[in-house]
Amino acid sequence: MARTKSVDILARIKNSADDVYKKIIRGDKPTMKLPIRALNNVRYSPEEGYLRIQNKSKVRTLTVNTVKSFAQTLRMMSLSKNLVETDRHATKREAYYQSKNWGEAMFKEQPESDAVMDDIEAMLDVNREMMRFRPEEHGGSVAGRLVVVDRQRGTGKKIEIDCSQFGSGAYTVPSSVEHLQFKTKAKFVLVIETGGMFDRLVEENFFETYNCILISMGGVPSRACRRFIRRLADELKLPVYAFTDGDPYGYMNIYRTLKVGSGNAAHLNRFFCVPQARFLGVTPQDIIDYDLPTHELKEQDIKRAQDAIKNDPFVHHYKSWQKALNQMLKMRKRVEQQAFAKYGLDFVVKEYLPKKLKHPEKFLP
Repeated sequence: MARTKSVDILARIKNSADDVYKKIIRGDKPTMKLPIRALNNVRYSPEEGYLRIQNKSKVRTLTVNTVKSFAQTLRMMSLSKNLVETDRHATKREAYYQSKNWGEAMFKEQPESDAVMDDIEAMLDVNREMMRFRPEEHGGSVAGRLVVVDRQRGTGKKIEIDCSQFGSGAYTVPSSVEHLQFKTKAKFVLVIETGGMFDRLVEENFFETYNCILISMGGVPSRACRRFIRRLADELKLPVYAFTDGDPYGYMNIYRTLKVGSGNAAHLNRFFCVPQARFLGVTPQDIIDYDLPTHELKEQDIKRAQDAIKNDPFVHHYKSWQKALNQMLKMRKRVEQQAFAKYGLDFVVKEYLPKKLKHPEKFLP
């Protein structure tokens, strides 16, 4: 499979470069066609389970003003080709520094090289991991009833990593997860927004009592973290439940990105989203049911919720999410996961989560 993917990536890079070359030879202006990566160019279908990019695109034509970006794009594609052919990887930061040997085509700052990398992903319809570029972001922490089968560097020998045997620590999801294999008898995966709540559940042995896998997303989950969760859901047929703060950011930036992806990365959502995910909490109704301490919604919270109700295809599809967001706006309150500590450090483990887990059919979609 890995070999097939490598051959396909090389063919896409070659075809794109050949197209530019042939147009130059003919005396035509070379062009590059890139899909528009924005929420107004996606649609949501529950059958597909993610935000799929639509047909709007932009055409970049080689001119005096665009010659540098053209050169940068071709050099980045060439770097990817070399990495694939030599079976090596480069971090995004290393790719930026590689450009310092590109003369006038070098990048001044890393956001410029990141943007070109994103453009190539969209243009070739691949993800940067396939192009052998690695992010330098934290992949997420894992604890519980899961054995990860990895390979030793150099020898390729298989090693088994028991995620229940890290003491007070946790297994960290690597930047590339496609080669991993899994063994588990867990009943479900619980993905958690904050490291603090993840640590609380580990300390209280939640995964032992409820035979599950705990994964800390650490905020908006990285691509590697989402891909890791997606593989658990697909290959092991495990339900995935999300547990975030009760605020528009937790709902629309963290959970929505996990479940259906984003508009900006719509060309990649099919790789990284987890359509099977369901939202356990914290919900606006939980604030009432548990009399939780809250904070006032900030202006940016209000705007984020209003924008979601007005513009988000995912929210448009689910009336239950519209109802939850409107309830929050009416209350003008947001709540943190740790608010359950009002009733004691173990309340979330012994009362809230067990009660919720008895009725997954009531979770938000």
